[in-house]
Amino acid sequence: MNEKVKYWLDLSDYDYETAVAMQNSGRYLYVGFMCHQTIEKMLKAYFNSVNEEPAPYTHSLSYLAKKGGVYDSFSDEFKDFIDLLEPLNIESRYPSHKEKLMQGLTKGRCEEILKNTKKLQLWIKAKL
Repeated sequence: MNEKVKYWLDLSDYDYETAVAMQNSGRYLYVGFMCHQTIEKMLKAYFNSVNEEPAPYTHSLSYLAKKGGVYDSFSDEFKDFIDLLEPLNIESRYPSHKEKLMQGLTKGRCEEILKNTKKLQLWIKAKL
């Protein structure tokens, strides 16, 4: 495994652990944000495993998946999941969106997001 791939894998694992810590502390807004980061870094790891060039500088999960050539291998469930995660990166950063987001990010909802994040993370790891 090349160093770039390992770099992104390590960051992805760290971000997932952070998401779990945020869940345990009840900071649900950041669960969504860190799950987005987990998958973003997995997609960058995958991109670097199949390309010589560096991963694109973007936070768009669908763009990274398509550019890396893995999007078409996703199940509909995974495609729907990255669509759900996509706005959690940007919207959690801006105060005007936080209140609305926090209403939808309940403990149960975040447990589901964590479960699906781990599922997709492991699926991508298996492709490496």
